[in-house]
Amino acid sequence: MPASVTHSASPPTSPAAAAEGPVLHVCTTCRRGGPAMETPPGAQLLDRLQTVLDASPQPITLRPVACLAACDRGCTAAIAMPGRWTWLLGHLGPEKAEDLLAYAKLYAASAKGTVMPSRRPASLSDMILGRVPAAEQEPS
Repeated sequence: MPASVTHSASPPTSPAAAAEGPVLHVCTTCRRGGPAMETPPGAQLLDRLQTVLDASPQPITLRPVACLAACDRGCTAAIAMPGRWTWLLGHLGPEKAEDLLAYAKLYAASAKGTVMPSRRPASLSDMILGRVPAAEQEPS
């Protein structure tokens, strides 16, 4: 299945596009608490994710965002899909791109968007910062 990758802040062009796979919102301004720089680690993460998806297409939509308001938690991203929890992820960097995409595949395969810590790649053990329920999801 071809990758569904976008570099705009606009929503997918159709509901079917969003239903194919998860949307990974990546903070491109994240600097891991460091000084301002030309290409911050968040932008580097997005570039690395794009490179990996170009080499091995997956039904994951990449969306750059200017800020996810978790600046003290390193590079951050949020993963979302209709009918599933949305997760805020932190402590990321370009070196974790492949593991983040592996997590996205597990997320997409789960019924409610929950991936148990024992199933996540080891490098992502501390990445969960929070979650938001899907609008139509019953509380658990």
